[in-house]
Amino acid sequence: MDIQHLVDRLEELLNGGKHVPFTGQTVIDEQRSLELIDQMRISIPEEIEKAKRVLRERDRIMAQANEEAARIRELAREKSETLIQRDAITQAAQARAASIIDQSRHEAESIRAEADQYVIDVLSDLEDALTRTLTVVRNGIAHVKRETATRPPTRAQQAASIETPSTLEAAEPMEIERVSNRRD
Repeated sequence: MDIQHLVDRLEELLNGGKHVPFTGQTVIDEQRSLELIDQMRISIPEEIEKAKRVLRERDRIMAQANEEAARIRELAREKSETLIQRDAITQAAQARAASIIDQSRHEAESIRAEADQYVIDVLSDLEDALTRTLTVVRNGIAHVKRETATRPPTRAQQAASIETPSTLEAAEPMEIERVSNRRD
């Protein structure tokens, strides 16, 4: 799945959350947000694999360009040898062979430069997408942490803390009773 699509879905989830009145807080579906984050974790390696495929394609194109350049050089060499055999046109043949070799070098360099630029563009796009995704995730985490830290305890939580003795207070009489039983 495309990482940008997942980021858009996460943004929709945040925008579609229920806003708590008189606060800047929003309640979102935790399960859906965790599922989206899991899908992002799965998608990022896929994006990296795409980049690897692009690099392999670039290497293939470069190898093909080098083979083509070697073929053109060989044709140029053969052609120049034929021309050298003719006394009248020897100089012209040498100039033409050099021109063909230079042209093949320029073509190979041009193909290599285009392949390198393509790889740079694809990897830059991937870097931008990953940066945006990481920013969205960090903002989401920070937002949830802020909401949790500023949320006052509910009445049920307050009542539970008043009515139930602490674990330490409940444990102390039992410990004293056990110690006294051991002495008897």
